[in-house]
Amino acid sequence: MVNLAIFDYGAGNIFSLKNSLEKSGATVDVITDFDKPNIYSGLLLPGVGNFDPAIKSITKSKTNFHNYVKDNTPVLGICLGMEMFFEKSEEGKEKGLGIIQGDVIILPPSMKVPHMGWNNLEIKKPGRLLEGIKDNTWVYFVHSYRVKPVDNSVITAESDYGIKVPAVVEKRNFFGTQFHPEKSGKVGKIMIQNFLDVCKK
Repeated sequence: MVNLAIFDYGAGNIFSLKNSLEKSGATVDVITDFDKPNIYSGLLLPGVGNFDPAIKSITKSKTNFHNYVKDNTPVLGICLGMEMFFEKSEEGKEKGLGIIQGDVIILPPSMKVPHMGWNNLEIKKPGRLLEGIKDNTWVYFVHSYRVKPVDNSVITAESDYGIKVPAVVEKRNFFGTQFHPEKSGKVGKIMIQNFLDVCKK
């Protein structure tokens, strides 16, 4: 059994994410700080909320986020959760977690913003989150920003929305999706299972 924690920024409904994880066989707790010992085999940063309030809720704990997860707790960041891996965002003024070098920038005004709905994945390189996923598979997006890494080698999949949008990133024990796997049907379920498999190791 995989024991996971979802960090709740206090911004919105995380029921669908919790439900998806439990359907895949995980036990799930919702936490609001990092002050208790880390008893979890994986942590999820959900995709609901705004950058500054979310970062402030993560950094308010006495225990530093980086000390909590270290280099051995797998972390899955979804949408906003992935954006917080980066150094800063045009959505706010707070510093990001700085796990991945780069910025989060707003989608161009020439695009319909937010980007909402199904779009395909262009797999760039193998990744643990993408095992069993075919190229050109469709997933569900809801976002107004995109990440811009300094080093593109962290990108394992992109999506074409008139511009290339990094859709999946991986760095060490950190995994991020710009889309919502919990809303992406069978494909999302495979990715969630892949994350659970990482957490079992």
